[in-house]
Amino acid sequence: MFALLAASPAQAHVKWFAPYIVGASPAPIDQTLTNLWFWAAIGLVLVFFIATRAIERGTVGESILIGMDRVSDPLWNRLDDFIRVVIGAFFVAVFAVGGVYLTPDLQTPAEWVSWLQLLIAFGVFSRKTMPLSAAGIILLWALALRDYDFFHLLDYLALGVAVAAYLVLAASRNEEWRKHRFQVLRWGVAIALMWSSLEKFAYPDWFYPLVEEKPFLTFGMPRDVFIPMAGVAEFTMGFGLLWTPLVRRLSAIALFVIFNAAVYPFGRIDLVGHALIMAIIVAIAADHTRELHFVPKLKQSLQSVPAGLAIALVLFVGSYWGLHSAFYGPEGAPQEVAERATHSYNLESQHGPMASGAIADRPAPEVRVRRDAKSDAKDQPEGPAAAAYEATMATMHGPMMKGMRHPDPDVAFMLGMIPHHQGAIDMARVQLQFGADAETRSFAEHVIAEQEAEIRQMEDWLVRRGIRHARFESQREPD
Repeated sequence: MFALLAASPAQAHVKWFAPYIVGASPAPIDQTLTNLWFWAAIGLVLVFFIATRAIERGTVGESILIGMDRVSDPLWNRLDDFIRVVIGAFFVAVFAVGGVYLTPDLQTPAEWVSWLQLLIAFGVFSRKTMPLSAAGIILLWALALRDYDFFHLLDYLALGVAVAAYLVLAASRNEEWRKHRFQVLRWGVAIALMWSSLEKFAYPDWFYPLVEEKPFLTFGMPRDVFIPMAGVAEFTMGFGLLWTPLVRRLSAIALFVIFNAAVYPFGRIDLVGHALIMAIIVAIAADHTRELHFVPKLKQSLQSVPAGLAIALVLFVGSYWGLHSAFYGPEGAPQEVAERATHSYNLESQHGPMASGAIADRPAPEVRVRRDAKSDAKDQPEGPAAAAYEATMATMHGPMMKGMRHPDPDVAFMLGMIPHHQGAIDMARVQLQFGADAETRSFAEHVIAEQEAEIRQMEDWLVRRGIRHARFESQREPD
């Protein structure tokens, strides 16, 4: 009752938070390997994992596991029902949202997709139709991969394949196959988390606007300390889901707390987008099994923890940077540019006159926008830096013009200057990403510091006059 009375407009916590070039080369890996905070976070996690593993090997560890079993018994006894209910509820939710594939930030104008989602939801409650629902999920992921950039959806793909595999295995009459149904879910979430965590090292600038807009998320830590440590936390907790029973259950509990903490500041759509991951994390925390199916001997010794983590880092980092180079080439692919930089975007302007009803009225997640291949060559940005600069201007223009239309000239000045300053900040970040001249880099850092301070002053001025201004908010142009 209280939640209903206190309901507020929802926003989507989506994958990208800043202007970006789809094919832009990731930051050099040595930038991460020479980061003190990266190694500090790795050290803290290793202490946690090794201590947990040492306790797990003794009677205290077994007592802790038995206690966790008792607490989670009601859920464990109905775990298949729980998973299927959540999968069904998720697809009903995305059906209700409408215009999306399998997460709120993968938009589609195809109306039939929503009806397929409803059929998938109905199909998960019968063994006979669960494989059909699994096929529907794979079809939707194939369509999403067709419409969106493949490389940056590999984490989503791991989760989608895992959910589909669970439905197939859960429906099987072969108990040897069926016993692995929860294991495939665990692997799917673990791979998704470890892969997506690498974006915080490869593209830290994508996350800058988020921590600036919601600074409380960093717990008071500087931005450049928080982002690499958050990346380590996400990667290592995903790794922990594949380890021994106590390590994986404690990792799942930690992840559940982290994901739940994001629901309040980001709204209901965030809950919808992360519902499957959160449900699988709960299932992992409730899993009573003690068997180790993958390299069990490696996982049993304390020395294997740092060795296993090192292997996982090398495998995923090598795959991420290597596949990016394979997809886009060593210099990246500047022809594919994302021109929106917010938690929401102008649905009609990006996809034509498809926005109606709830879709038109709610904040929608951003999508990546591919540049028309038929565009005149002279209009194409020459190199990744030029494309990034162009993206900052495309982001700035709409909100700035919208703000300057305010009838009060003082308010119009503030509303216009905030996105103008943000455009300067975004340009300075592009310079820091691509530029090499020490004097110019110093000036860019000065611009960021000064303009951010002035933006805060202008936002405070607006707040004192009862005017709310959401930076990075997309503005719909009048017809």
